[in-house]
Amino acid sequence: MSNNIIEIKNLVKKFGRFTAVNSISFGIREGEILGFLGPNGAGKTTTIKMIMGLINITEGEIIVDGMDIVTHRKKIKDKLGYMSQKFSLYPKLNARENVEFFAGISGLSRDKVNNKIAELKEIIHPDIIEKSVENLPPGIKQKVALFASLIPDPEILLLDEPTSGVDPKMRRNFWQDIYELKKIGKTILVTTHNIDEVEYADRIVILHRGNIIVEGEPANLVREYDVDSVETLFKEAVKKNERD
Repeated sequence: MSNNIIEIKNLVKKFGRFTAVNSISFGIREGEILGFLGPNGAGKTTTIKMIMGLINITEGEIIVDGMDIVTHRKKIKDKLGYMSQKFSLYPKLNARENVEFFAGISGLSRDKVNNKIAELKEIIHPDIIEKSVENLPPGIKQKVALFASLIPDPEILLLDEPTSGVDPKMRRNFWQDIYELKKIGKTILVTTHNIDEVEYADRIVILHRGNIIVEGEPANLVREYDVDSVETLFKEAVKKNERD
């Protein structure tokens, strides 16, 4: 029996004549960090949106914890947390108001909402919590967005380009947060186009033009392809895929 908490089977997404995701298949093991790497336009966000049920599947299957996304969308949605650096928060609201909103739609009681706000004040300075999100530094905005995605206590986190626009130090700090979430049993899918990040993941999937071109554990892939780094592997794999 598979220990994958998510199974993607021959997944296709077409927008008119354009194929954004081209019959991809892969799994995500329970409790692992999977790095989803690819250049902009590779199909990473489209895949996450299909897993979330935000856009319809053209062909194929998505199975989450044994349930099909088409027939069990509500149950599956309750298991998922979603963070996008660009669209996770309401920019005109401040950090506290964003947390209150997401806690409210998650069905938390007023006391639990207040507890969440108290937790947020332990993460960011109480003065900053009242600033509108659009005026927050990228690293602080990132922390608030991750906090908000965790409010429903999801089993699975889908993080779509979460470190976009932040400096390397903030990226490293964010990955420390991801490791802490893994320690408490979360399953995490992280999409990125920052090649230096994927070596933090347990396994990686490289996507290009809607196709999976490489999949495996970073250290094993470097040995298998006889390259000096994941960056070299990525560049060579993309170049080969463009020629084929």
